[in-house]
Amino acid sequence: MNQEWDSVVNAKKKNIWPDLKEVWNFRDLVFLFVKRDFVSIYKQTLLGPIWLFIQPLTTTFIYVFIFGNLANLGTDGLPKPLFYLTGIVSWTFFSEVFTKSSGIFLANSHIFTKVYFPRLIIIISVFFSSLIRMGIQLLLLISLMIYFILNQDFHFNLTWHLLFLPIIVFLIALIGIGLGMIVSSLTIKYRDLNNLIQFGVQLLMYATPVVYSMASMPSKYKKFILYNPLAPLIEGIRFCSFGAGELSFSGLLFSLTFGVIIFLTGLLAFKISESDFIDNI
Repeated sequence: MNQEWDSVVNAKKKNIWPDLKEVWNFRDLVFLFVKRDFVSIYKQTLLGPIWLFIQPLTTTFIYVFIFGNLANLGTDGLPKPLFYLTGIVSWTFFSEVFTKSSGIFLANSHIFTKVYFPRLIIIISVFFSSLIRMGIQLLLLISLMIYFILNQDFHFNLTWHLLFLPIIVFLIALIGIGLGMIVSSLTIKYRDLNNLIQFGVQLLMYATPVVYSMASMPSKYKKFILYNPLAPLIEGIRFCSFGAGELSFSGLLFSLTFGVIIFLTGLLAFKISESDFIDNI
């Protein structure tokens, strides 16, 4: 007697690349994880989201005093607070994307071991939550720019280069997420890497034109800084926003190439680590 089954469940064929259709089916989780990020950070705090403005403003004042007044580093003709705040907002975005991506497995192990969903959803939520924070801090940057226009005779002209801003921000995120996924895959087995992340990010910041301009660097040091794929991106943000510094298309091409390679490498490492995550956690 032949039996016909209503449905047959087979083991899924292993694929080293993520199933984008499956990720799309779980897209509602992105909003929930973004909401969770904001609630967990500002819950039971006295000032709440106001810290999004206090932190970059405080850092800007410190940088103006130390690097602008004491070290007297050039700012490409921009008002010092505007120069440093632009670098801080840009770098904070990269730092958040990288550090949060690098701790995906360990920070969410209590969820991963209980329920299934595409782990890439967490990475996507990290990107959007960091992008929202950057957008909020850009309001502070725009307010400061308006202040200098009205009170300091600062001239600001919109140019077509402004169209490059979304591309540059995307490239920063691409590099940050790619590096973060690689580190996240390694920290499953080597937990002490977590101790190096914050220290490494701080060192990398000084190898990136956040507190100085490329024009103020001696040529013998400048060529080494240009090996940093984030350098032309930070410079590009200032140029597209205010016309200060330089927009190097060869530098952007280098950053794009590096970003694509590091992202694909990170995606592959993330997918491989995901399969044996439970055994190693």
